Amino acid sequence: MKTARAQGVGFRSERGPILIALMLSTGLVAIDSTIVATAVPSIVRDVGGFESFPWLFSAYLLAQAVSVPIYGKLSDMLGRKPIILAGIGLFLLGSVLCGIAWSMPTLIAFRALQGLGAGAVLPVSITIAGDIYSLEERAKVQGYLASVWAVSSVVGPSLGGVFSSLGIWRGIFLVNIPLCLLAGWMLLRTLHENVERARHRVDYAGAALLAVSLGLLILGALQGGQGWAGNSPVSIGIFVVGALLLAVFLMVERRAAEPVLPSWVVSRRLLGTTALVSFGVGAVMIGLTSYVPTFLEGALDTSPLVAGLALAALTLGWPISASQAGRFYLRIGFKATAMIGISITVAGLLVLALTAATPNVALVAASCFVVGLGLGLVATPTLISAQSSVSWNERGVVTSTNMFARSIGSALGVAVFGAVANAVYANTAGDGAAPVVAASGAVFLAALVGGILTVAAVLVMPAVKAGASGTDVSGKDDDGGAAEEPALTEAEDTSR
Repeated sequence: MKTARAQGVGFRSERGPILIALMLSTGLVAIDSTIVATAVPSIVRDVGGFESFPWLFSAYLLAQAVSVPIYGKLSDMLGRKPIILAGIGLFLLGSVLCGIAWSMPTLIAFRALQGLGAGAVLPVSITIAGDIYSLEERAKVQGYLASVWAVSSVVGPSLGGVFSSLGIWRGIFLVNIPLCLLAGWMLLRTLHENVERARHRVDYAGAALLAVSLGLLILGALQGGQGWAGNSPVSIGIFVVGALLLAVFLMVERRAAEPVLPSWVVSRRLLGTTALVSFGVGAVMIGLTSYVPTFLEGALDTSPLVAGLALAALTLGWPISASQAGRFYLRIGFKATAMIGISITVAGLLVLALTAATPNVALVAASCFVVGLGLGLVATPTLISAQSSVSWNERGVVTSTNMFARSIGSALGVAVFGAVANAVYANTAGDGAAPVVAASGAVFLAALVGGILTVAAVLVMPAVKAGASGTDVSGKDDDGGAAEEPALTEAEDTSR
């Protein structure tokens, strides 16, 4: 695929319409991840199913997570454009069906369809940005894309609340229709790629085994201790079957002509360590997004709006630092930039954990903002270093693996933090705010531990420098292993 590299990153540049389309596509997923929560009471009143409403979120997250690696491989084989358009189409269909759902089970099923669409939209959008922008420009582009999440963290809950208060909760899904149509139309008009057609052997068996095995493992992590007891036969059985199928998947991939998840994705040191960092980012994010609002509402009796705005500081800090990350990694390298970022993240988490016993809205918001600043300097350089270490026909797999690792971190984080919070809450004497403060403080401490473990992952990253010349973009040394000090360059011709 050959792309024109016009000067500038803004909306008025030659690639501006593509950037707007990518931001619209990302906005579909970002808003949908926050807009549903505030409308749950209205949904339950209308269609019933209070006991199963958590599946509105679990089904969506599960379908999104297991499909990401598959879409990444398909985008390397068939091109980005057909995959992201297919994802937008699935998301549109799921939104329409959610808008006309007549019961909680049908709504849950249609939310899973939405998740399958989101699994293509988000990673392929980031992959397209990696294709059409240079190494120097990608950090600024990541800032644009991250800003969508910042806006959505405020707009999503607000829209959900408005639709819910007006008694038209179905509007939270139907509002996606014009956004999907606009994003698809802009991508059709502006994104042009010339993919070399070749006969591919699609790894159907591997894709099915990967989806089912990971689906079971993530399901066990999401619902263990929630939908059923963590030590129940159901929970143990799900994990055992999931692990067995994953082992079969690994054996099948050894013989596949074009494996859906090639072994080199984790065997190369740079790719493996950046995936671990992404895993840690996902865990830290879910710890704060799940418990900061509960902490403030339970400890200080703040309104959901105030608690949501305090949490929004996290997603405000991220795009600010992400847009500036390029200035750092071009000068001091990807690893050093990520180390600065994770240090800032740990500092913010430390303040949050130490002050949990004396809750304060302003201090919590400031801590979230600092954590967001740090995560922007962690997630952006690690993702871009991974993308830049491979050629076009591997970039989709690498990007989707990085995003998938973040999803797994979030799923396991939900399980671990939930177990910690429930244990502390149950063993804390007193009524009112005391148990909530104790449980939330324990979760913030656990998130701090996750941040410290992520420091270790950053430390074992190979020290790569951006923009050096005469290097192998594969990120491997002559023996096929990870180079100790590889330097990454931007491949000017990305045609494959």
